[in-house]
Amino acid sequence: MLFFVLKIVHVLSGAVLFGTGAGIAFFMLRANATREARTVVAVGRIVVLADMVFTATAVVVQPLSGLGLVLLQGWSPFEPWLVVAYGLYGLVGLCWLPVVWIQIRMLRLAETAVRDGAPLPAAYHRLFAWWFVLGWPAFAGVMGIYVLMVAKPVF
Repeated sequence: MLFFVLKIVHVLSGAVLFGTGAGIAFFMLRANATREARTVVAVGRIVVLADMVFTATAVVVQPLSGLGLVLLQGWSPFEPWLVVAYGLYGLVGLCWLPVVWIQIRMLRLAETAVRDGAPLPAAYHRLFAWWFVLGWPAFAGVMGIYVLMVAKPVF
């Protein structure tokens, strides 16, 4: 029963991690495309909240449930495919942490633009470019982790 519960928790938290990331990316891209500070503020507030509530929770649950599954199945935590998955998870985290800060900073810049009746500043657009660039290795890393978890390749 414990194995079943852990597996469900692990699969669902993986879905939350991937789904929230994909949703955030979609909504931020669409908000940015409008070039309207008010839209960026409205969407940015939701995106930052979603990252804090859903992504952050899944980031904690994933390794805990994964370790439980590894131990319950008798795998060595140092299986090569798991070590690669840990590395990818670290890469994803190294991309996600600055993205959280960037999203908050972009939101603050957009709020200031709304308050001042100004367009989104150049600093906002520079941060958005970094946000966009950091999203690609994070997305690829999550996809790689999914492949490893399903295939469990022998190296």
